[in-house]
Amino acid sequence: MPTRTESGDDMSQELGKIDKPLTEQFKGARKLFFVPLLYSGKEPPTEYLDRLKKYWEQVEEQLTELELKLGQIGRIYHELIAAAGEEGIEAIKDLNDNSYQIVRSRIENGAQLEATENIETLTEFMDWTRCLAIGLQNQNVFTKVYEFYTAASKKRSEFITRHIDETLQPNQIGIIFMREGHHVQFVSDIEVFYVSPPALNEINRWLRDQEAQLHQKVEGESEKKEGD
Repeated sequence: MPTRTESGDDMSQELGKIDKPLTEQFKGARKLFFVPLLYSGKEPPTEYLDRLKKYWEQVEEQLTELELKLGQIGRIYHELIAAAGEEGIEAIKDLNDNSYQIVRSRIENGAQLEATENIETLTEFMDWTRCLAIGLQNQNVFTKVYEFYTAASKKRSEFITRHIDETLQPNQIGIIFMREGHHVQFVSDIEVFYVSPPALNEINRWLRDQEAQLHQKVEGESEKKEGD
């Protein structure tokens, strides 16, 4: 398993520890900054948008500090993007404007965007995901679809792992934007730095609170119906 350096609530202190001795420790190693990818969704509440804006501002701050300590980003990887160069950049812009801003600034500094996904593998994975999302009633059908989904997910993760391994050069720094809960296993000689600013914890707490409130509302309505 790769070494994972977390960038969390105490990151202002931890980043300060990435001084010359630690920089020497990582000299020659391939490094990957992992940024949890968050989306705004359709018509999000204002309180979520405020937290999301704060999150991406903190991501930019921490990435800038990491680059000052360890060096500039040379390779960019982004989930759901199966094209490199300008085509891939435009696809990111359509997908997530916040990660696009970070990608664009790094491209202007000489970084290269990779086609992180294989289009056939990605579309297969997405189609099986849609099948599960519609809500299957027959258990046999569900079992078979889930098996296909699992196989496609595994194939997708293996492709991303292999592609990063093949394109991230010795002593080069990469960045990957991907949702948490992924199943990608990075190769052991890549040092992974997990960028997790305080705002990420705030968002996760807010989402849990919203889910709990919704659960209470559903239970309350159910009890009311039973009472009637």
